[in-house]
Amino acid sequence: MDLKFDPDLCEKCDSFSCLTKCLYLDYDFDLARKERIKIAKGEFSRVLEECYTCYGCEEYCPYNNHPFYRLVELQEKYGVKKLDDATLKALIERYEAKGDFVPKKAGGKFLHLCLFPELKDAIKGKLFEGYEVIRGRHVFCNMLYLHYGLISIIRERAAKTIQNLQKLNADEIVLYHDECYAFYESFAKAYGIEVPFKYVHLFDHLYRRLKEMDVKELGIKVAYQRNCSNRLIPETDKTLDKIFDLIGVERVEREYDRERAICCGAAFVLARKAELAEDLQKRNLDDIVKSGATHVVFNCPMCHTTLAEKVRAKGLTPIMVSELCKMAIGEEPFVVK
Repeated sequence: MDLKFDPDLCEKCDSFSCLTKCLYLDYDFDLARKERIKIAKGEFSRVLEECYTCYGCEEYCPYNNHPFYRLVELQEKYGVKKLDDATLKALIERYEAKGDFVPKKAGGKFLHLCLFPELKDAIKGKLFEGYEVIRGRHVFCNMLYLHYGLISIIRERAAKTIQNLQKLNADEIVLYHDECYAFYESFAKAYGIEVPFKYVHLFDHLYRRLKEMDVKELGIKVAYQRNCSNRLIPETDKTLDKIFDLIGVERVEREYDRERAICCGAAFVLARKAELAEDLQKRNLDDIVKSGATHVVFNCPMCHTTLAEKVRAKGLTPIMVSELCKMAIGEEPFVVK
């Protein structure tokens, strides 16, 4: 299970966009070139310690050469720690699946909720009729370990996760969280892991369902909190724009969106870098307020948990993408606490 990374391609690249586009590393062209070559050769680079794990370089690479996965591999190789030992140990143990996975049913369509039980009431209504909900450690993608320089944990648990989902004999599995979809569409492909079942991103599912229904235009302005994991699957962001167009929602233009989206800060809170998290959140929220949006839309439950109350304090309404879509078909949105 080796990463599909071509060192020669990386060394010959003359754009250095993986580093020069980064919103967190202030590298000029010469420094970016120097450090990029070290990374390509598998040598220690200052980037390994300075990386904010935003996944952005994976999106910026023009050759799909997986620079972010390469970075995390090298972070682990050289023992670059993003958490203290005790927290890291607890995090590894917390999401380890124990025992065998026995599905409640097999066959049909499923909605994968990752590890977010608080969303169980959010996936009710016409948009999700006919889908059985699954969630828990046995079907968890473990992609969160990318934030902490532990790609080996994802690789070790990948086969079992896929085997467990295969037991469902599903016609289709809709993946609610970007991170879960990225595990199959980005990580698995980058490491040559076969995925023997049909999986669908939430946005594709919502767009498909909405087109089958009577939809009213909402006529509101929204700021979208584009999460880190979406960097691994940027094509889905275009589907979100199609959803917004369909339901009459304006995605406001602002500094920190699309390629320039910045982190909600959750990863830094866990890493005990509160000042850094607060700085990112302030810049993000100030930008949102200035944009004229009335709602802040989330797809990542962790982003919502981290920022919702701060958004409300600014007089704006936080809402998940799925709940915004419910409003467009006349259903009451679920307020995620």
